[in-house]
Formats: sequence, C-alpha cells, structure tokens
Amino acid sequence: MGKSGSGAADGEELLRAASAALEGTGQKVVMAVRVTKSRGIWQKSGRLTRHVSKPRVLALTTKFSSKGQRTKALLRVLKHSSGGVLEPAKLYKVKHLSKVELIPNDNSGCTFMLGFDNLRSQSVSPPQWTLRNIDDRNRFLVCILSMCKDMMGRLPKVTGIDVVEMAIWAKENTPAVDLQTDAQVNHIATIITPDDLKVTVERDLVSQAEEADMEALLGRYVMGIGEAEAFSERLKREFLALEAANVHAILESQPLIEEVLQGLQSAILCVEDMDEWLGIFNVKLKHMREDIESIESRNNKLEMQSLNNKTLIEELDKLLERFRVPPEFAASLSAGSFDEAYMLKNVEACEWLAGALRALEVPNLDPCYANMRAVKERRLELEKLKGVFVRRASEFLRSYFANLVDFMLNDKSYFSQRGQLKRPDHADLRYKCRTYARLLQHLKSLDKNCMGPLRKEYCRALNLLFRREAREFANELRASTKASRNPALWLEASVGSVQVAANADTSAVSEAYSKMLTVFIPFLVDESSFFARFMCFSVNKGSAYDDEDRSSVDQNGNNTRPCKDTAELGALNEALQDLLDGIQEDFYAVVDWAYKTDPLRCISMHGITEKYLSGQKADAAGFVRCLLDDLECKISMQFSKFVDEACHQIERIEKNVRPFGVLPYIPRFATLAARMEQYIQGQSRDLVDQAYTKFVSIMFVTLERVAQTEPKYTDVVLLENYAAFQNSLYDLANVVPTLAKFYHQASESYEQACTRHITSVIYLVFDKLFQFGRRIEDLMYSIQPEEIPFQMGLSKMDLRKVLKASLPGMDKSIGIMYRRLQKNLTSEDLLPSLWDKCKKDFLEKYEGFVALVAKVYPNESMPSVAEMKELLASM
Repeated sequence: MGKSGSGAADGEELLRAASAALEGTGQKVVMAVRVTKSRGIWQKSGRLTRHVSKPRVLALTTKFSSKGQRTKALLRVLKHSSGGVLEPAKLYKVKHLSKVELIPNDNSGCTFMLGFDNLRSQSVSPPQWTLRNIDDRNRFLVCILSMCKDMMGRLPKVTGIDVVEMAIWAKENTPAVDLQTDAQVNHIATIITPDDLKVTVERDLVSQAEEADMEALLGRYVMGIGEAEAFSERLKREFLALEAANVHAILESQPLIEEVLQGLQSAILCVEDMDEWLGIFNVKLKHMREDIESIESRNNKLEMQSLNNKTLIEELDKLLERFRVPPEFAASLSAGSFDEAYMLKNVEACEWLAGALRALEVPNLDPCYANMRAVKERRLELEKLKGVFVRRASEFLRSYFANLVDFMLNDKSYFSQRGQLKRPDHADLRYKCRTYARLLQHLKSLDKNCMGPLRKEYCRALNLLFRREAREFANELRASTKASRNPALWLEASVGSVQVAANADTSAVSEAYSKMLTVFIPFLVDESSFFARFMCFSVNKGSAYDDEDRSSVDQNGNNTRPCKDTAELGALNEALQDLLDGIQEDFYAVVDWAYKTDPLRCISMHGITEKYLSGQKADAAGFVRCLLDDLECKISMQFSKFVDEACHQIERIEKNVRPFGVLPYIPRFATLAARMEQYIQGQSRDLVDQAYTKFVSIMFVTLERVAQTEPKYTDVVLLENYAAFQNSLYDLANVVPTLAKFYHQASESYEQACTRHITSVIYLVFDKLFQFGRRIEDLMYSIQPEEIPFQMGLSKMDLRKVLKASLPGMDKSIGIMYRRLQKNLTSEDLLPSLWDKCKKDFLEKYEGFVALVAKVYPNESMPSVAEMKELLASM
C-alpha cells in the first residue's frame, strides 16, 4: 500500500512537471512516464544492441485543432535541464506511428522501439525506450494504442508482444486503473473510460466472434481446472489411451507398409538404372561441351585473326601512303629550279619532306613500326633526297649572294661620289633576299649544319659591300667639310695664336662625325637585325633583331617566335663580326681627322658617341655596341693625348720662365676652359672634369716649383698667380663644380701667401719692436708678469730703448712698409687690397704688443692703439 501511494505521488508530480514544461503550447498532458533512452547499433550479425543510455520522460498529449475541428495526439520527449527542470526535446506525431516493436535482447521485456513513417533517414536505427517495470510498459502501450485506434481509426504493427498477455493485463488492471486516485490515472480516465478500454483492447487483440467461439468450446468440456490433481490424472489417462490407439493403428497397417516398401524397392532399382544412364549421358555431354568449347575457341581465334589482318592491312596501306613520294615534290627536290617563279613549289616540297621525315619518327610513328626494314629503307631514301636538295639549295644561295653583291659593287651609283654623299640603301637587296627567306627556314629545319657555310658566304659578300660604302662615305665626308685647323699648343703658344684658336669655328668637324654616326649606326643595326632574321638565328623577342617583320606564325599556323638562347646569341655576334669587320677603320679615320683639325672636338664627339651608346639595348647588335665602345675609347685616348701634351707644355714652362709676375698658362687655361665648356654634349662632362683636374693639378704643382726658384719672391709670385687664377675663372667657377673646387683651393693658397708676405714686410720694418714682444710672451709661460722686468734684456730701460728706436718717425716707417709691398708686385690691382690687409695685420700685432706692455710694465707710456689707427688712416 505504501509503494502504491509513493508511485501515485511520483506520477502526479511527474504529470505536473510535464504540464509545466509544455505550458503555453496548448497541449494537454494525458500520461507521463519515466524512461531510459538508448540508441541501437546494428551488429554484423544483424542484431540490434543498445548504446549510451540517457534519462528521459515520455508524455502523451492532446491538442485540439480549431482549423480541422479535431484533436491531435502527440508524443513529447522531455529531458532534464542543467537545473533539473524538464524541458521539451523532441516531438512525434502519433498519427505517423507505424510500428511498436519489443526488443528481444532485453530479458526484462521493458524495452521497445516506436517506428514512425515520417522520419527522414530510415537507415539510422530509432531510439529504444526502457521503462521501469512491465506495468508501466503495459500502461503506456495500452494508452498509446487506444489513442491510435480512437483518433486515427487504425493500429500500428505490433511485434514481439504477447497479445493474449496484453488483453489479460488490460482486463485485470482496468478496475485498478479506475480505482486509482492519482492525478495521472484520473487524467487518462477523462479520455479512456473503463468500458472503452475493455472494448478497445479486446477488439484490438481478439474479435468478438473469436471470443464467442472460444467460450463455446470451453463450455463443452468440464475442465475441472479448479481441481489440479484430478485434472492432471485425467490428462495422463487420456495421453496413455492416445498412445495405445496410435500403436494399434501402426500394427494394423503392416501389410500396407510392406507393400509400400516393395514399391519403394522397385523405385530404387529404377532410380539406380536411371542414375547409371544419366552418368553415361553426363560423360557424353561433358565431352560434347569440351568439343563445343574447343570449336568456339578456334572460331574466336579465327575471327580475331581475320579482324587483325584487316586492321593490319589498313595500317600498312596508311604506312605505304606515308612512304609514297608525290612525283611533283620528287622533281622539285631532286632537280627543280630555284628561280623566284618556282620558289612556292620548292617551299611546298620542303614542307612535305619535313613532314614525311617527322612522320617516320617516334612518337609520330608507332614504336612497333620504327624498326621495320621498310620504314628504315624509306627513311634512308628520304634522307638521301634531303641531302640532295640541301646541297643544291646551298650551292645556289652561295652563288646568288656573291652575284648580287658583285652587281652592286660594279655600279658606282650605289656609293658616295665627289660632291655627293650617298646614304647606303639596301631596300632592293633585302627584297631580293626575302624571296629566299622561307627557303632558308626550311633548310635550317632540314639540316642545321648547312647554315654555317651559307652564313659565312653571306657575311663575306656583304662585308665587301659595307666596307666600300663606309669608305666612300667617310672620304667624301672629310673632303666636303671645311674647317680651319686649330693648334694643339694651347698652353704654350703665343697669346695671339691662342686668341685665334679661341675664335676659330670648328663645329663642322663635330657635325661631320655626328652625320657619320647618324647614317651608319641605324643602318648597321638594321642590317644586323635583318641578318639575324634572314639567317634564322633564334634570338629573344623584343631584341634589336626583332624590329621588322614581327609575324610569329607561318603558313601552317606553327609558332615560329624564337626563344632566347645564349649560345645562339653568341653565334650570331660571331657572325656579325665577320659581316661588319673592317668598317670600324673608316670611323677611326674620321675621329683622327677631327682630332687633327681641333683636339677639343673630342669632347663633343665623346658626347655624341655616348648618346648613341646609351640608346643601344644590352642585347642589341653586338658588333654595333662594340663599335661604339671602341669609338668612345678611341676618342677618350685622343683627348687624353691632348691633355698629356698640354701638361707637358706646362711643365716645360718651369725651365724657361723667370719667377716674376703671372705665369702665361694661367690666363690661357681660362681661355681653354671656356672653349671646352662650349663643346660639352651629353655625358662628356666627366671627360672634361678629369681634364680640368689634371690640368689644374699640374698648374699648381708647377707654380709652386717656379715660385721656389727665388725664395725672396716666392710669396709674391704665388699670390699674384693665385689671384690671376681666381680672376680669370670667376665666371666659370660659378657654374662648373670641379672648377669651383679649384677656385676655393686657389683662394686658400692666395690667403696663405698674402699672410706670409705681409708678415715678412711688417717684421722687416718693425722687427725690434715685435721681437721684444715675442720674448715677453715666451717668458709668460714660465714666470709671473711682474717678474719679467727683472730679467736680463727685458728691463724697463730696455723697453724704453726699443720704443725710442722704433716708434719715433712712424710715418716714415709705415711709408717704408708700403714701398716694400709695392716693390716686387707686378699687378697694381692687387696693391690696395694688400695694403689694407697689411695695415690690419700691423694694428692687430701692435694692439697685442700694447696689451703685453700694460700687463708687464703698467707705468710705462707709449702711443695708444687709437693714435696708431689714426696715423695709418691718414696715410
């Protein structure tokens, strides 16, 4: 009684918790039970086992639908949240319940599965629900089956559950259900009455007709089930009587059995005979099957052989078609003409021959054919035909190039003549050569080795033409250029000759050199590019050899764009050396002629060459770039020769000039520098700056040497020459950084020379006065000032003697100092500035002497600094 009361309380509490979890959903909880949920796993044997158990609550609910005016039955799965409160987990509609299956592996009989026909994946096993006991299981199943029958009018399939047991349990527990007072049962009773439950269960499990038959059958016998021992004795007696009846029947049927056995024996003999015959027939059929299989195998082999022979004949026909040389191509390759009218046929024959040779090579030819004798013989025949054609074409082209150039060499109208400069024009030559451009491409594809002799012959023939054109053009260019020749002795010649050289116009020389480059450099680049393409060199896209005829696809649609190949580029440059070698001599002749006319024109020619050189690509026509490099070196060497000669002129002055006044190369260098600045073009600034550095370094070194030859006039010579250098280069130094550097160097040397010369003049006149002051200064490093008057030679009496000998007649002494400055100075323009500096230095020295006297001899009187300054200003 206590247990029942506890279960009722638990059921009521569970029903209340489930209703609270579904509050607000419009659903009414009919029944709630505690279950354990587990997921089944299909084993290899096909059996389903349980896995991972979780506590859940199953709640049967109803919901009235106003839309369809009907009640829906739902199965809700509730789970416990982290706080222990029930919360909805899953929802199943009871109308989709299709199967109720009891799990046979569970000995308790409390585990079952519910199958729904609307689940998405039927391959996943449905969950298994385990109740606490059989009563809970039966109560839940009876309730859900009743809801299915009442609301949907049908029952799901029930498997593994004893229907009789369910019916008996329903009948026995109906009153108990009705008498339960807990909220759960009362709530179920509102939907399922006792009569309904009884009728529903009996109707579902046993029909009324079957029940009536069973009652009638049971009513015929007085089972006496109430007296167990009597009933057991009765069953034993009836069983023994039944056995005796069976034995009697068997004994009465013996004759029949013997007759049946005889029939069986006869049947066995027949069966054995039949089995023997069947064995014989089986052996014969086996041999027949083997014969048939052998016949079929031979037949299949014959069919396969026939098919293979047919395919082989087709392949051989195709192979023979490859071997066949068209008559028109054979004629063109072996004995055809190479005239322009026949070139299209020759090119077609070459294309066919190249294709035929490729067709006989793996992978274009099946490897199984490669070693066939017929293929080898045909390949050998085609190779011979290729050799004949390549030899004939090479001989023709070598002769053609030589004859074409000989024709142009014999026609003087192609070259410059007296009074007429003729630009090289190879348009007609290139047009005639392009006629055979495709022939050369096919020759290279057929035999690369034939290109070497062809290229050499082309270079040999064209080299004669290029050298002749350059020589005639250079000769006429020099002859038609009128320019006065300038002397090379800029720093040694007389002033008149230097002035004439400074005023001479030699610009025509630079123009002639520029014209030589303007005409021939682009011409040589074009010829190099044409040669590279015409002679089928593989150079990279975008190089100087690819500036014309940029088509990269031939008539067959094949990509003919060459790729960069270092080895090929090296071979091309070697060939260009053969093609253009010797033409540089005519450029050198123009440079030598320009140098002899005006050495300073090397500056402008260097700039012109550098401009053309910077415009050439790194992988451009190799010979042209080398030519420009050599010209630049040649010009630099010629200019260096001029600079070295000018430096020798400066050094020779050291032996022939007197150390007096401004040296002659100082003003002449200014004229030379002004002229050099006029000739600077492009990148020639470095060349000129190097010349300036060399010139000025030699000039300053030579000046120092010349000044040292007469020590008495060293400072006068230095200050006059450094001043002259600054005056003559003042304007240029403001715009030329290199000259500005030497200008500042000359200014510093000038200041140093002025200081030494003025100091020597001052000490020459006032030596005693300032020597006395120096002695005082020397002693002040070792003794106190007040002790100095007691030293020998520095007493007050000695001071008075020095002052009496030096200061009286100051105007005369200052006049002597002025005349000393003026005596050896050749440039009167420098005297005012020197005299001002002399007075300033004298005042500074006198002011220092007065300060020493005041410190050592405080009571001695002498002219003040202001009085001395007034005296100097008045003179």
